[in-house]
Parts: sequence; structure tokens; C-alpha cells
Amino acid sequence: MPDIQFHLASASPRRQELLQQLGLHFDVRSADIVEQPMSSETAADYARRMALEKALATQARIGSSLPVLGADTDVVLDGHILGKPRDRADALAMLAALSNREHEVYSAVAMVQGSRAEVMLSVTHVSFGVITPEAAALYWDSGEPADKAGAYGIQGLGAQFVKGINGSYSGVVGLPLFETTELLLRFGIHTL
Repeated sequence: MPDIQFHLASASPRRQELLQQLGLHFDVRSADIVEQPMSSETAADYARRMALEKALATQARIGSSLPVLGADTDVVLDGHILGKPRDRADALAMLAALSNREHEVYSAVAMVQGSRAEVMLSVTHVSFGVITPEAAALYWDSGEPADKAGAYGIQGLGAQFVKGINGSYSGVVGLPLFETTELLLRFGIHTL
């Protein structure tokens, strides 16, 4: 097996799959940080800070000389960050709020190595068609939205609600591959 090129500070299977598509070799080290926006923090600043904190916390914990990649993806509606739903009622409320509207997905990536740190951000506009209460309830019952920001996964059954997308599909999934590739190249890591 080829040598590891970097550490991924995320246990997300979706992020791992996206990186594997690029032919990269990495190991997975989940980041253990508190994910809470500050009172006056914009969604863009929050996504950047979370990606960087995940990478820094993982670097500090494992003490490796290899680069560490952190990422954060947030669904934002009217300037408010929609996290993972707390329960069924929260998920149904999120889906009702997203119904027949456009929202943004902020997806940040950060790479750290020693004292060097760089962060990049992708912003994608996603429009949903109408989501009926019945469709939202059936979607919740599928189990898919329970651990997804904004209570939907564009790479799964949630795709049925997406009327249009302007930006990075992979960023909505959880890792903007264009920005990630740019960041990796800056640290001397080539894809494929």
C-alpha cells in the first residue's frame, strides 16, 4: 500500500469517498472539537474557523509531521446555520423552511502542517422545489437526514428535492474538491 500523504481530520464517510475518488492516500483521525457559532460570527467565518480548528486539534493530538486536512460544511438559510437535526420535529421544520426556497452551503477546507495553515471556502447556492409535509415525513423515516446538516443529503434520497444548484456539488456533499485539490497542491500533494 502506498504511503500516507496526509491525515484527514474527519470521520465522515462522504469526505473519505470524495478523497478516494482523487486517488489520494490518507488516514482518518476524527476531530474532537466543540462546534458552536460565536454570537456575531458570519456563516463563512464559522465554516472557515471550524475547518481550521478541526485540523489544528487533530495535528496537536497526533503530533505528526504530515499535513492535516480539516473540513466543515454548513447549510445556511437567511443567514442562519442549520445544523444536524436534533430530532424528527427539528428535521421536519428544517425541510419545511427549505421548501421552495434557495439556500447556501458553505464548505471550508483547511490544511495545517507545523506552523503553516491555509483555508479555502466554497459557497454553493441550492434551490429546492416544494417539499410536502408527507414527503418530508417519508424522508425522515428513511433515516438519511438524521445526521446531515440542514436535514438532507444531496448525494442520496435528498436529491429529489433539489431543483437547481449553482456551485460545487461536492461541496454540498461535504468536501469541495476543486478547493481541496488547490489546497493539497499548495502543500505538495498531487491527486491521481
